[in-house]
Amino acid sequence: MKIKKIIYTLTIGAFLTLPYGCETDLETDPIYTQDSENYFNNPDDYYRGLIGAYDLLQSTYLNAILGEIASDNTVSGGESANDVIAWQQVDEMMHSSVNDQLKALWDRMFAGVQRCNLVLTNKDKIEFDGKDQIIAEVRFLRAYYHFELVKWFGGIPMKGDEQFVIGDELTIPRSSVEEVYASIEADLIFATENLSPVAPEVGRVTQGAAYALLGKAYLYQNKFQQAATALDQVITSGNYSLVQNYSTLFEFDQENGAESVFEVQYTDIEGAGFGCLQCSEGNVAVGFSGIRNYNGPLFSSGYSFNLPTAEAYDAFDEQDLRRDIAILDIEAWASETGATYGMGYKHTGYFNRKYLPRTRSEDAAGDLNLTNPNNYRSIRFADVLLMAAEAYNRGNISDATARDYLNRVRSRAFGNTNNNVTTSGSALTEAIWRERRLELIGEGHRFFDLVRTGKAVGTIAGFVAGKHELFPIPFEEIQFSNGNWQQNPNY
Repeated sequence: MKIKKIIYTLTIGAFLTLPYGCETDLETDPIYTQDSENYFNNPDDYYRGLIGAYDLLQSTYLNAILGEIASDNTVSGGESANDVIAWQQVDEMMHSSVNDQLKALWDRMFAGVQRCNLVLTNKDKIEFDGKDQIIAEVRFLRAYYHFELVKWFGGIPMKGDEQFVIGDELTIPRSSVEEVYASIEADLIFATENLSPVAPEVGRVTQGAAYALLGKAYLYQNKFQQAATALDQVITSGNYSLVQNYSTLFEFDQENGAESVFEVQYTDIEGAGFGCLQCSEGNVAVGFSGIRNYNGPLFSSGYSFNLPTAEAYDAFDEQDLRRDIAILDIEAWASETGATYGMGYKHTGYFNRKYLPRTRSEDAAGDLNLTNPNNYRSIRFADVLLMAAEAYNRGNISDATARDYLNRVRSRAFGNTNNNVTTSGSALTEAIWRERRLELIGEGHRFFDLVRTGKAVGTIAGFVAGKHELFPIPFEEIQFSNGNWQQNPNY
């Protein structure tokens, strides 16, 4: 079964006190309390702590949708220019340190780190069979949250395995980007050495996921030899393969399938509302990307954000089988099926088909636009092949191997080998980067690919060099630190 959230409450640094029973004497001590001092005393406690660390992954729907809106792949969309203004600002590259969506991203990723560190601080309390697996999963998750933070904000404050407490913001400095990556690498190396190649439950991380994220972290630092070595561990493991029918890849029956290296789990049986989007067990980004006022087959209605541009649609060759699976041409679809739809702000005529809301189950709960069960494919095998191709090419290791990995992806995209790439050197580099856009469009990677490859200027409208490579540290965090943390350049 998929790993699910177990309902329990965490605070920063300790579990909440939970009295069991009722006393009329207010001076009487609680009959039972549960906090970090008397927790982690049996294997089930560590498992519950692990579940809590996984739980914040579901909030990364925000990271994925903003990673597209910030790029040249999509525009913000929505009902009007005032609909989720923070997203509109990111789309226009007019965001500042006062942006509630960037603040939410910062808060949720740090909450993930906090939950990981709650387990790691207590990792030596007892010994039991399977503890190394749990600790390795927690360290993978901490690396994942740290990687998201360093991508978006650059250097961040870190405290080793300890949790942050009030007052730390005044004394603990922002670590350098290099220090953050060193921590990520250490966590993932530990994870590769201690995780099982096969997940103990569907949805939990594997050794392959750890190698893939490690390779990605190396690639983002231009450590090409290390990246190639790590990514080859995934490619040669025999545990992953490309799904031959690309049209099925983002449907429910392919979740956690052969191409999935790491996947964020969602369900529609526990709902949420606008008052607490991060409380949803569903993929909020899916409903937000849905077709406004839609009435027709296959899909459900949504809020028409994250709209692919005509330029993104036209970037595909006519023969590329991925185009109409990745991007829905709503006019053509309506003509074919008789579906009707509405037009929102910045309507382009296109929608992110990979993550459009599909018809939900009878058990779906809450606001269905906020509670879609579509899993997020965080790391796919195709992504691993393209990252490895880039590492082999840019590291001057082997253009032949780079072409082989690239052409595996292209052969599926065209259904034949007639469009295989034969170039070398810088032309091959450009071909790999182009292929990353086409293969991964709609999945939240484009902005960071453009930044790390130096292609953002002139590609993303309004992008300013020396500023927009990073997003601003939220204003409140700078204010709380009383000058201890400096804002990112030019914000």
